[in-house]
Amino acid sequence: MMNSSRQHSSLPPRRLSVAPMLDWTDRHCRMFHRQITRHTWLYTEMVTTGALLYGDVARHLDFNEEEHPVALQLGGSEPADLAKSARLGEQWGYDEINLNCGCPSERVHKGAFGACLIAEPQLVVDCVKAMRDAVEIDVTVKHRIGIDHVESYEFVRDFVGKVADAGCKTFIVHARNAILKGLSPKENREIPPLKPDYAYRLKHDFPQLEIIINGGVKTLEEIDAHLRQVDGVMIGREAYHNPYLMASFDARYYDDLTPVKSRAEVLQAMLPYMRDQLARYGKAEAGGGLRLNSMTRHMLGLMAGMPGARAFRQILSDSRKLATGDPALLLEALARMQPRAA
Repeated sequence: MMNSSRQHSSLPPRRLSVAPMLDWTDRHCRMFHRQITRHTWLYTEMVTTGALLYGDVARHLDFNEEEHPVALQLGGSEPADLAKSARLGEQWGYDEINLNCGCPSERVHKGAFGACLIAEPQLVVDCVKAMRDAVEIDVTVKHRIGIDHVESYEFVRDFVGKVADAGCKTFIVHARNAILKGLSPKENREIPPLKPDYAYRLKHDFPQLEIIINGGVKTLEEIDAHLRQVDGVMIGREAYHNPYLMASFDARYYDDLTPVKSRAEVLQAMLPYMRDQLARYGKAEAGGGLRLNSMTRHMLGLMAGMPGARAFRQILSDSRKLATGDPALLLEALARMQPRAA
């Protein structure tokens, strides 16, 4: 079922966002994150053009209306295929189309897209132009600052300059190199040194562009420091492992003083959604297509740092309890918290 598109003028700025993360930021994860923060931008996992043009479109693009603002990240390098995929994303109601020029996995290496694209700025220009011609919504680019042993600032500066000439106004800068030979995707998130000054320099050199920094951000103080230099901050693994960090985002960065949900209220808010999803798609335990774990796994970090967090995780990870397919498991996990989560 396609989602209705929202007016672009009603969208909040991209001051804060949650990174696209393969196998993590699916629609269940995004719905959970939306219970914690109202205005932070949420991004899909990378969806390849092949999956959309030759696969099950609904499975890849369906999302919940409550997820807005939500962006679709595409992986691909054929301008025509990207244009068709971007048009599908717009039709399904996404607020932004993002081109992946940063993923360093072997899969994208073989497919000549992802981080490989930063070595081919003219191809990225062609891709961006094709997508911008196909849709009314924003087309943005997420990229690394270098590839393999190419580490000069001038490399990423020239890449951004050329792609900006194609009409792209928003660049999400993962401030590490992508090492395509010798490092795994996990190592690529940790070993290449962070160089936030590269993102800062991009903002200085291209003040008219929206520059968003990504990579290694874990604290509110780090976010504050980055926002003094660039337009936005994208949070990755910390948003997944410690999601309640985002509870302060709306008031701190969007001047929204709506009362923040407690951790317990976040879980309570997820119950109707989980029951609806299980009713719609059927419990896997009863021959349907949805496992309870596909939703609860995203919530394991909600109690990070709280007394009883370990017991909470154990309940939500118990295979026998998960096999019942009963979302009330959330309440049982909550009851094990001592003291009760606030």
